[in-house]
Amino acid sequence: MPYLGSEDMVRELRRALSNPNVQSDHLRYRNTILKVVRLPSLVEYVEQPLTAGLRDRAACVRRVAVLGWAKLHKLQASSDIDAAVVNELYSLLRDPDPVVMVNCLRALEEILKEEGGVAINKPIAHHLLNRLKECDVWGQCEVLKILERYRPQSEDELFDILSLLDPSLLSPHPPVMAATLSLFLSLCSGLPAASLSALERVRGPLLAACGSASREMRFTALCHIQLLLRSLPGLMGAHYKRFFCGYAEPAYIKQRKMQLLVELVNDENVALVLDELKGYCTDVNTDTAQAAISAIGRIGRSYSDRCLEILTGLLGLKQEHITSAVVQTVRDLVWVCPQCSEAVCLALEGCEETVQDSQGRQALLWLLGVYGERVSSAPYVLEVFIDGLRSEVSPGVKMELLTATMRLFLCRPAETQDMLGRLLHYCIEEETDMCVRDQALFYYRLLHCGIEETRKVLQGRRSDPSLGVLIGRPAEPVNQWARSFNTLEPLKQSAAETESTSGGSPEPVTSVPRPNTDLSLSSLSPSPVDKVHTESHTLPQIKWLHRSSIYYNIHPTFAGLYTEYLHGFVVFHME
Repeated sequence: MPYLGSEDMVRELRRALSNPNVQSDHLRYRNTILKVVRLPSLVEYVEQPLTAGLRDRAACVRRVAVLGWAKLHKLQASSDIDAAVVNELYSLLRDPDPVVMVNCLRALEEILKEEGGVAINKPIAHHLLNRLKECDVWGQCEVLKILERYRPQSEDELFDILSLLDPSLLSPHPPVMAATLSLFLSLCSGLPAASLSALERVRGPLLAACGSASREMRFTALCHIQLLLRSLPGLMGAHYKRFFCGYAEPAYIKQRKMQLLVELVNDENVALVLDELKGYCTDVNTDTAQAAISAIGRIGRSYSDRCLEILTGLLGLKQEHITSAVVQTVRDLVWVCPQCSEAVCLALEGCEETVQDSQGRQALLWLLGVYGERVSSAPYVLEVFIDGLRSEVSPGVKMELLTATMRLFLCRPAETQDMLGRLLHYCIEEETDMCVRDQALFYYRLLHCGIEETRKVLQGRRSDPSLGVLIGRPAEPVNQWARSFNTLEPLKQSAAETESTSGGSPEPVTSVPRPNTDLSLSSLSPSPVDKVHTESHTLPQIKWLHRSSIYYNIHPTFAGLYTEYLHGFVVFHME
């Protein structure tokens, strides 16, 4: 194989590039140019043929020559492209071939990247808009994206541009429609009425994209519809049946459709939507089933009675993943709808036998701790958990068990006193997890403060109705999300927007700020009035206790008491 950097090979390539027969054969010219540009050692020999190619009669040659300059700049990013070449590329924006025009835009974007890309003035902007229909789908998207930099100089010019863009809002090609709407929203940032009108116009194309044969296209359309609903909640209200799930659809599309159904529910369609979601709860895919149960729980914020009837009925199926999801859902539901607590407490009987995963058990323990006085079997359920504590591997379950037992002790002390003592003894003396042991130590010292002080800390509010219902929420301004439209941002936001079914407590928690580890012994010493048995607490022990509290979140009141403990105002030692 000949050495490509040899003098003979260079002469051969230069002869080929200057050969009229090669230049007239578009395919041979393209292959020769691209081969040479990929070789850094031969870059200097290709500039002249590329410059000549920009003026060639054949559009195919001009297309390749424009891309060749972009590749040349990529290989020699440190060297500047001749200003004459840049001017030549700008002049080719008016080339009669639309592909050459789009290639010039991309080449100038690459070459002038450090200067902010291609400069768009009024003549260039209007020229690109007038030739938009000549481009293919990819070319239209590129032109529309670059036009977002341009700002009209007058209101009349703005409306002229919007008139030119209006037909593209109804394009049968979803990428063109999305790029047009993105440009439309950028231009109408100061005209909210025009932005909302544009959102109404794209309803049809978006619904058509939801029925695309491409799964990726369907998912992307669903994500962007969810984005639009933030400003127009009723945009798809009449078309909610289009978001019913198909049997053969993948799980990620089903879950996104269920999220949309939750946002589209109203008094007229709530019965049909709940009936549809109820069917998904027994889906063979556990993730889909759990997502459907969570969706019913979210609708329950506005229609609690209907949703509770469905959720409690699902408990009768005695399936592990369904029961776990239902318990987590009702846990979140009673936090925002305290009027549901009575029905939830009646439904909890016997759930502990079916729930096996850690998240479901944490949710069950939270309910038993907060509403234990209404559940007759609560002490016996907690005792079963305590008896099996040695085989429990989840620190979250152990910490939730500690809190639930403490809360139940405050309302049913006679039934809980013995098991609470055994639980604290095990967690303090035998537990190896620092977070669990630290929480047990804190509860032990908290009990020394007295029952009333313990009650103030542990028996806080049981719900937070201020989170509100899902129906009738105020619409967001379009400007809050317009920049993320037609990007990957709506796809990445899916996990954040989906309500979590984590096993932790729904109560808000506050992290303890990291302390100064260089505290002196005098700064930690209690005052003479409040000093209580500090002899057994050395500085390293106090520092360890303070550091260990960072590894988990505690209630804000806990944080206050814990800080007092660390600074010596309320210091107790274990007997």
